[in-house]
Amino acid sequence: MSQRASLPHRRFARPPAHLAAIAAVGVVLALSPTATAHAELTDPGPVADGATVSLARDWRWPVHPFRLVRPFVAPPHVYGPGHRGVDLLPVGEDVVLAPAAGVVAFSGQVAGRGVITVDHGDGLVSTLEPIDSPLRAGTPVDRGAALGTVSAGGHAEAGTVHFGVRLDGVYINPFVLLGGVPRAVLLPCC
Repeated sequence: MSQRASLPHRRFARPPAHLAAIAAVGVVLALSPTATAHAELTDPGPVADGATVSLARDWRWPVHPFRLVRPFVAPPHVYGPGHRGVDLLPVGEDVVLAPAAGVVAFSGQVAGRGVITVDHGDGLVSTLEPIDSPLRAGTPVDRGAALGTVSAGGHAEAGTVHFGVRLDGVYINPFVLLGGVPRAVLLPCC
């Protein structure tokens, strides 16, 4: 029996519309490590069945300006390797801001590094690390509110902040919420 066949799978008769829209634009990014970006939310638009999906409103980058150090890399399957977020190097201040309004769901140490998780409602949750934050779970935050400062530790390069987003428990490319997912480009094969 192949290893793939032995992995548990979450099966849907038909994927929910919001996941189908994300799958359509959740490509591996090939951006220069010196690329900078700042954008506001854009609607991913219609999906195959004609429904329109709007994931969130008024999302912003948690640091700005910044340099993209490591892009999102979707795993081939739920347990596969990948990079489930983006690593951002602040250019200037190292203050980390709330990417959208929400409520702090967790703030504390995980494996020796500071982590803060914000529940934005509608199944969207963002996590930022490493971060030193005075905030506690249950604290409401507005879009752009200071969450803390970039700290040290974890898998990200020194001085960078890892920004991950989950939708209904599934990691998505944060660029989907910030209007920065480029069109897919097919590369030559052999």
